[in-house]
Amino acid sequence: MPNRPTTIQDCMRKNPLTIHQEANILQAVEMIVEYKLTGLTVTDDSGQVVGILSEIECLEAVLDSIYNDGDAEHYLVKEVMVTEVNSVTPGEGIVEVAQDMLRTRQRRRPVIVDGRLVGQVSSSNVLWALLEYSRRKTQLA
Repeated sequence: MPNRPTTIQDCMRKNPLTIHQEANILQAVEMIVEYKLTGLTVTDDSGQVVGILSEIECLEAVLDSIYNDGDAEHYLVKEVMVTEVNSVTPGEGIVEVAQDMLRTRQRRRPVIVDGRLVGQVSSSNVLWALLEYSRRKTQLA
């Protein structure tokens, strides 16, 4: 039985939904709600990853807008996104990525190869992979 239950490539979502940094926050909220996501990878004009936007940042922006009699439509994704992006590569181990997610409290990672976004992995993807590993291990015992 290998030390690592699986790699990111085995559980990542290929071709993840992204949002442009100049989009307004309501567009992001609509995507998150419609596709039942916990966040989005943010890109620039060239398609490079420039940030991560979680439902928490969206919630903060919408509440701020309500309390300040503003219009959430005027908030841009780039104004509320997290710019410290912790990315991974397809070959990284699930256990190490899970440990880093716990350490940083960030639940998603863009998967990047040669500067290009090829996928995304979230804490739920990692949980699924670890559960599958546990099931296989139990069946072999």
